[in-house]
Amino acid sequence: MVENLFIAGLAALKDYIATHVLTCLVPAFFLAGAIVTFVRKEAIITYLGESANKIKSFSLASVSSFLIAACSCTVIPVASGLFYGGAGVGVAFIILWVAPAANILALTYTGTILGSEMVISRIIAALLMAFIVGTVMTAFFGRENNPGKAAATMTFSDDGEKIQLISRHEIILLVLIVISLLSPNYFVQKGPYLTKVLVWGVVTVITAVYALKVLPRERIYDWLRETWWFVKIILPLLLGGVFLVGIIGALIPEAWIKTWLGGNSISASFFATLIGAVSYFATMTEAPFVDTLMKLGMGKGPALTLLLTGPGLSLPNWIAIARVFGIKRAIVYVITIIILGTLMGWFFGNYIL
Repeated sequence: MVENLFIAGLAALKDYIATHVLTCLVPAFFLAGAIVTFVRKEAIITYLGESANKIKSFSLASVSSFLIAACSCTVIPVASGLFYGGAGVGVAFIILWVAPAANILALTYTGTILGSEMVISRIIAALLMAFIVGTVMTAFFGRENNPGKAAATMTFSDDGEKIQLISRHEIILLVLIVISLLSPNYFVQKGPYLTKVLVWGVVTVITAVYALKVLPRERIYDWLRETWWFVKIILPLLLGGVFLVGIIGALIPEAWIKTWLGGNSISASFFATLIGAVSYFATMTEAPFVDTLMKLGMGKGPALTLLLTGPGLSLPNWIAIARVFGIKRAIVYVITIIILGTLMGWFFGNYIL
């Protein structure tokens, strides 16, 4: 029994490393480091900081997150990069939620398998949850000092000239990094994984050559140093968490899922939320899994809940968030998502779907 569980954990770890680290986590770490290094903190605070208009900053964070094809673990470096760059805590956690729960790639795939009705419900539910999550996190932690805020209190130089928020070369570099993060998933949706690696490799080489050509060496060193900080803080926890999730997945009996996820009761949505909150789902893998469970009798409400919380939350995600953002923030965030996921599944299952 113990040996089988150990093998299940290794299998989950092997799959994660083979299909996510190179084409997902690596560019995500580089993007996080680049955000902290190149984007002036004044810009982040102006548009996404605690003092920014909440409707505008929450809307900007929510809409932009749809374009980030990331799972619950991959998005952490991006969100933490913004947070430590000066973004508000509500904005950071909105990105943590929306990017994996409702990115455009996952939505497209969900529509193909489960239909447009489920896609529209997923978008609406994700946005509603995002604004509530942002509001809750701001209410609890908005008055605390942001680690990136202290260095960004001035927007003008001593002679009164406005400081340049980001250079043209740095903007192009950020765009190239984003392309390296998105292109393997957007442009290579079918075929062998090696094709994704090749696409990622080509864009990464172009990015590296461009950086070496236009940036001073000290700026590149700063970028790599910030990137390495995110790697050493987050990656070990993610790998350990994925191993643990593999073990937990092997312990959950199939008969239990069939019995407790049927219908659209509040309890069914709650159990679906718990499964999604603990298990790890790479972006797009939740749709076929939910489709299989629905064929076995799972209700539409719990199905929506699992589509949201499956990719949007996971045990590795909990651990990494606690390490990067603090235990208190992680606890409030996870509890908020569990409550909201349950309520959304129950409401949409009984009144919308």
